[in-house]
Amino acid sequence: MNSQPKRILVIDDEADIREIAQLSLEVMMGWYVSTAPPGSVGLEKAIAQVPDLILLDVMMPDMDGPTTRRALLNHPSTCSIPVIFLTAKVHNHQDYANLNLAAVLRKPFDPTLLGGQIIKALGWPVVQAMPVYPQSQAGR
Repeated sequence: MNSQPKRILVIDDEADIREIAQLSLEVMMGWYVSTAPPGSVGLEKAIAQVPDLILLDVMMPDMDGPTTRRALLNHPSTCSIPVIFLTAKVHNHQDYANLNLAAVLRKPFDPTLLGGQIIKALGWPVVQAMPVYPQSQAGR
């Protein structure tokens, strides 16, 4: 079994959502989390990093979640990366049937439950992780 920490990419147009998700998953789950704004920056980061999971906002300016997901599906490096949509809107999940999503989670999400929701959606094994503290808190 691979005991390496998971690598997660959070793509969202709201900086506070990116930061909350990052802190939650790093501290509570011990995962490596990077973040990106929407559009080409997010796509380029996904292609360069090939994370284990992408958390992707649905409603974003310029390039929304479904458009981003289609671009990820069309690239050989990212087509098999699981994607979980984050959305504040109530959608019919059938609207996303052709996007091969791992899950759709509601925003605002509970940061204390986010890691468990991801594990459940992807069927990842539960591994007891030592908390990882962000660099800004190291040595305090």
